[in-house]
Amino acid sequence: MTTKSVDLAHLRSVVLAGHAGAGKTTLAESLLFRAGAIPRLGRVDDGTSTLDYEPEEQKRRESLSLAVATFDDDGTIVTMVDTPGYPDFVAETVSAVAACDGVLFVVDAGGGVGAGLETAVELGRSSRMAACFFINKADRENADPTAALDALRATFGNKVAPLHLAIGAAETFSGYVDLVHRRAWQWDGKAEVEIPIPAELAAELDRRRDQLLEAAAEADDDVLAKYLDGAEVSDPELEACLRKGVKESILAPVLVGSAVRGIGLRALLDAFIRYLPSPADEPATQAHEPKSGDPIAVPADPAGPLLVRAFKTAADPFVGRLTYLRVFSGTLHAQGHVWNATRGEEERIGQLLLVHGKDQEPVAELKAGQIGAVAKLTVTATGDTLSSRELPLELDPLRFPNPSLAVAIEPQTKADLDKMGAALARMLEEEPSARVDRSATGEQLLVAMGEAHIAVIGERLKRKFGAAIVTHTPTVPYRETIRGKTQVEGKYKKQTGGHGMFGHVWIELEANPGGGIEFAERVVGGSVPKNYFPGIEKGVRDAAAEGVLAGYPLSDFKATLYDGSFHPVDSNELSFKIAASMALKKGVMECRPALLEPIMLVSVTVPERYMGDVNRDLNTRRGRVLGMDTDGTNQVVKAHVPQAELFSYATELRSLTHGRGTFTAEVDSYEEVPAFLAEKVISAHRREAEAGH
Repeated sequence: MTTKSVDLAHLRSVVLAGHAGAGKTTLAESLLFRAGAIPRLGRVDDGTSTLDYEPEEQKRRESLSLAVATFDDDGTIVTMVDTPGYPDFVAETVSAVAACDGVLFVVDAGGGVGAGLETAVELGRSSRMAACFFINKADRENADPTAALDALRATFGNKVAPLHLAIGAAETFSGYVDLVHRRAWQWDGKAEVEIPIPAELAAELDRRRDQLLEAAAEADDDVLAKYLDGAEVSDPELEACLRKGVKESILAPVLVGSAVRGIGLRALLDAFIRYLPSPADEPATQAHEPKSGDPIAVPADPAGPLLVRAFKTAADPFVGRLTYLRVFSGTLHAQGHVWNATRGEEERIGQLLLVHGKDQEPVAELKAGQIGAVAKLTVTATGDTLSSRELPLELDPLRFPNPSLAVAIEPQTKADLDKMGAALARMLEEEPSARVDRSATGEQLLVAMGEAHIAVIGERLKRKFGAAIVTHTPTVPYRETIRGKTQVEGKYKKQTGGHGMFGHVWIELEANPGGGIEFAERVVGGSVPKNYFPGIEKGVRDAAAEGVLAGYPLSDFKATLYDGSFHPVDSNELSFKIAASMALKKGVMECRPALLEPIMLVSVTVPERYMGDVNRDLNTRRGRVLGMDTDGTNQVVKAHVPQAELFSYATELRSLTHGRGTFTAEVDSYEEVPAFLAEKVISAHRREAEAGH
């Protein structure tokens, strides 16, 4: 499809967001088909939809990354950005919200208010985005669009106001009443036709129109005064309040329909164009001068200074990097040069593209208000700002959620080892809510949003870059220490013809809580010459690094060399290093050795109704709750929890809170492992050591 250049007033950009399974992608497909942008209607379940085109999406039958499609609706160019509803992929919604002017929250008429919808609404509200709701699947078995509307109002408040009244529900759903103009529309199997308002809906129509009036009147003081006085508010007055109210985020109207059957789609497109803002309606974008940080307001203007956000990066093994862009001001030209203000580097722009799912249409330029893409940028990453070198402008960075599920990763084969590093680096370009770390035990960790996120990253690594990985639970970075004090002898003697080896030390070992490893000497009378001291210290430290009890580093002890002997010919530094190592290993076992485990400071954010369950669960993880606070909407529980108990917590917390809980964790201290658990760890180490021999 070819889109002609249009003025700002005839551009709309809208995010489709909501809980998984609400039918966002199917709705987008139906809107594209209705607008003539696609020749046939694809289906998510058949893997034929325009916007779920990645093999992983087709296999799972759900969206895993944002997808963009642009179509012309009677002279208005509408760009939709479809987003995943599954919580592991919320970073895609964060990116989409940063690129669009409005948001449509899609709701399953039979599913209630899910966590994905709550998260999306929170994102929209924090950005003060203009919003509408669409109650989808009103014709499905057990669907109850009226109950869905009431659930939305109960959860999000009375600013969520009905624009439509459903006619029927589930298998009897056949259309809707437009509450502004008081006209009824029914699906006759091919199209929506106007019918008289059903008599049985008269009382409900009055009640629901009053809810709409109450919310919309807030947008205009004169209309509000009329409403409060009980005077009649005309349809044009209500319509004007709706336009202003939606654009200023005073209310969010609720429409109803069925994406599969095509009911309510014309009204939805009308709502996009009537109520959602164009770039010309939006307040000036707030940018700042990169060096000074001085704020600069930049209105949408194709002739204005260049201001572009890179809001998504897709790694493609054939095209290379594909970067999705939103132009806020100015005009971006193909085959030109721009300034990446985030990185302070020049970037060359190649071929610009309009995106229609997996299809791309080359264009010469992207103007203010448009969303498009460009291939093969070299320095630009997700969230970066592109502007001109003459007038550098920078937007605030995007704030992605912190990943909290860590798995250890290894290449599946030797061949994968060579590809893994580069493949991970390329993969992470398109995954702003994942990262790769190196653990204290030396393992490579992939930290992501959840099990599905890790599985999808693994599948894409193999498909796109030919690097297969295997995952397993990370190793806990235990430490060893001592609790007692002893004096121990270490003697290494190897005297067989010619030059021999001789080293002999007496070392005092004692606990040194929190002090790491300390080495000292108080040798008198030269029983051990000074030139052997460095070798002795190295022997102590090397043996400590290997561990004595269970193969974990030994720490928090002091070793003092106080006596020993040497041989004038056979002694050397290596002999004393070995003697010191022998002394340490023997002495540790005499000093009541103990295993220490990392204790994490955990901060869990959950709605209040889950507090009891979360606290009980933390107790089963050997956690100690330190206190509770609130962040305004949710409760925040602080606790100390052993790291060993947290590897699967991201998944289990989500299950416990129906997707509404999040947490962060950082190492706080080390504490002694309870005896029954320590014995298991030590026994496992012994078995491994024996198997190794």
